[in-house]
Amino acid sequence: MSPVADFDFIIVGAGSAGCLLANRLSANPEHRVLVIEAGGKDDWFWIKVPVGYLYTIANPRTDWGFTTEADPGLAGRSILYARGRVIGGCSSINAMIHMRGQASDYELWAQATGDERWLWGGPDRPGETLDIYKQLENYFGGADEWHGADGEIRVERARVRWKILDAWQTAAAELGIEPKEEFNRGDNSGSAYFHVNQKRGRRWSMADAFLHPISHRPNLTVYTRTQALKLLMDEQVSEDHRRGAWTTARHRAAGVRLLKDGEIVEVHARREVILAAGAVGSPHLMQVSGLGPAGLLAQHGVPVVVDLPGVGENLQDHLQIRSVYRVKGARTVNTLYRNWITRAGMGLQYLLMRSGPLTMPPSTLGAFAKSDPGLSSPDMEWHVQPLSLPKFGEPLHPFGAITPSVCNLRPTSRGHVRMADANPLTHPKIMCNYLSTDADLEVAVRGLRMTRQIMAAPALARYQPEEMLPGPQLVSDDDLQAAARELGTTIFHPVGTCAMGAFDTRGLPRSPATVLDTDCRVYGVAGLRVVDASAMPTITSGNTNAPVMLIAERAARAILEQPQ
Repeated sequence: MSPVADFDFIIVGAGSAGCLLANRLSANPEHRVLVIEAGGKDDWFWIKVPVGYLYTIANPRTDWGFTTEADPGLAGRSILYARGRVIGGCSSINAMIHMRGQASDYELWAQATGDERWLWGGPDRPGETLDIYKQLENYFGGADEWHGADGEIRVERARVRWKILDAWQTAAAELGIEPKEEFNRGDNSGSAYFHVNQKRGRRWSMADAFLHPISHRPNLTVYTRTQALKLLMDEQVSEDHRRGAWTTARHRAAGVRLLKDGEIVEVHARREVILAAGAVGSPHLMQVSGLGPAGLLAQHGVPVVVDLPGVGENLQDHLQIRSVYRVKGARTVNTLYRNWITRAGMGLQYLLMRSGPLTMPPSTLGAFAKSDPGLSSPDMEWHVQPLSLPKFGEPLHPFGAITPSVCNLRPTSRGHVRMADANPLTHPKIMCNYLSTDADLEVAVRGLRMTRQIMAAPALARYQPEEMLPGPQLVSDDDLQAAARELGTTIFHPVGTCAMGAFDTRGLPRSPATVLDTDCRVYGVAGLRVVDASAMPTITSGNTNAPVMLIAERAARAILEQPQ
């Protein structure tokens, strides 16, 4: 094996964070930047059509196809754990919902890291988060106190509305969940149609935003269909690489071993290796490279480079509990798809006007509420879909129906991602441990009961909603807990497996769960960062793509501010 080339920065993963990092770091023509992507190009028709997620998720062309371990919290079920394996990563196959989260989410990040810059901020308040979001976004309505218009991330309103969802929104208001103009203003209480990452009816992935516009740069190289196998380490670290909390580092990330075009090759990094492979991929690559819990590494015969107990731990995810209600006299995707004339009409509407159901994200309407009035901010979210199906990947039901799914925004259950063996090509074991705490079970039951109350409100009476799942015969808390285990499934928001945390005056992490500092640097290893959803110490309130971009932008600035 010999090096293919030397670069200043090597980025593992061309997903959301990787695309932004490539953009920012290659802006300096003196930086040679390599991006490594295990998947292929994002030029497939179904990636660009918003409803194409039906064809990209669980498709080996675009999805890693991970599955979880059998989970007691899901009645022993194993479920699909989709992760993007294509240029653009999850932003090429996700729901496209643009959700910043709530101000309270970033208070938790500030507490975890000891860094007030994570706070939401605003006039006369500390924190950079709102300002960075505004700088990143290109909002369809133009710039104002809440939005930016000069950034790369296009944000538009949904291009299709549904009378049945309007009625659901009115029904929710009858229970105190008031309609609002939009989310993303710090407290998401209420209901609104989601904003989406689309541009004129087409998916606007983070590759569209950050990578494709700079593909011409001569100092940027992108390897597709290339698998990262192992991080390469130098044992001796020069004083130049020992800064701040990294004065104790005895190793430096020197490069990456790759499987490219059927051959094993090595690439070297003069300055940094940056992992942006996601909350599953990044900790797995670290573990097979000797960075992780010493006991786990020893179990699989991997020499311990640095004992990092938090690598792969602290996995958090949003579990959605899908209720299905049959409705009458309502236009839904089920009814439109069942009739070949209206099905063809949906296609023509999209081709001619870039509007209609084919522009629809998986969930169109959202609502946020508190499971307990004493909470300071909402801890439950509904994703309401004008369609229904038995489970993802199966055909739509042959009757008109809607699916109001409810999730706990702040789960207390914690899971993990752990190597299955020393082979980097073997998928890791993903154990989510959903509904493993009493608190999460209580919120699940409250969510199902509130869903029933909304569906029974007068505003929906004309559609004669009939509960199909979980079923009106299930009444007791025990019944509904069992239903939550049977019906619950991921919304594909895994985070936290290489969490940021605070350090003491000696440069040591305050918690054994801490893997990164506030600038996403890996403890004990110079020249290595993890910049993706792994870094979140706690999960945000809603879809996680926008918060990943916040992390990536802050990390890019920290890298560029360092002396060379």
